[in-house]
Amino acid sequence: MNIIVTGAGKGVGKEVVKSLSKNKANHIIAISRNGKALEMLAKECSATHPGSHVTPYEFDQGQFDFYPFIIQRIETIIPRCDVVIHNAGRLINKPYEKLTLSDFDEIYNVNIKSPFFFTQALLPMMNKGGHIVNIGSMGGIQGSKKYKGLSAYSSSKGALHVFTEILAEELASREIHVNCLALGSVQTEMFTTAFPGVKAALSPAEMGHFIADFALTGHLYFNGKVLPVAVTTP
Repeated sequence: MNIIVTGAGKGVGKEVVKSLSKNKANHIIAISRNGKALEMLAKECSATHPGSHVTPYEFDQGQFDFYPFIIQRIETIIPRCDVVIHNAGRLINKPYEKLTLSDFDEIYNVNIKSPFFFTQALLPMMNKGGHIVNIGSMGGIQGSKKYKGLSAYSSSKGALHVFTEILAEELASREIHVNCLALGSVQTEMFTTAFPGVKAALSPAEMGHFIADFALTGHLYFNGKVLPVAVTTP
């Protein structure tokens, strides 16, 4: 399968790529702003799984005007795409009254605007039966426990969840499935920075393996669903 993973330079995204690279039939385009991290990831995958196909692609997804050019470049590597995993995310833990317009734009650009318009740009190269996986958050689930300092982050993930539901309807005629995994706490660098001293429920490797498996098989059972992935309630 031809697979695109955003936010692949570290954390969960990195582990998703590592898990997917176990199958030599998968060609993964790993996207991140951190080119050095991507190069190291590709080398690690090649060493661990000889014959794996991981192509690093350094790109800041906040550069929306460059999307058409980026798609042209990706098409030279994989002319068609089967799976897209929108894993890139931005979290700023700051009291509501202190959040700035810049903070808000930074969070929303990464968490909802990028999946919205990057998916739109990728549509011409998506295969029938394809699967788009958005990575949401339990913080964006209605009725879940909410945390101070995450008003922009959680609301952006809530928007991503609704976008998932409606995009599945929009793409039904193309036979492209769309789902969202609303993650609970994962011990990533982003989580540790936002919640110093707090122990997350799962490791990036554990969550990365689950997401990789869901991306390949979840569309056989779900479409237009926002699925909580957490070991705690709510």
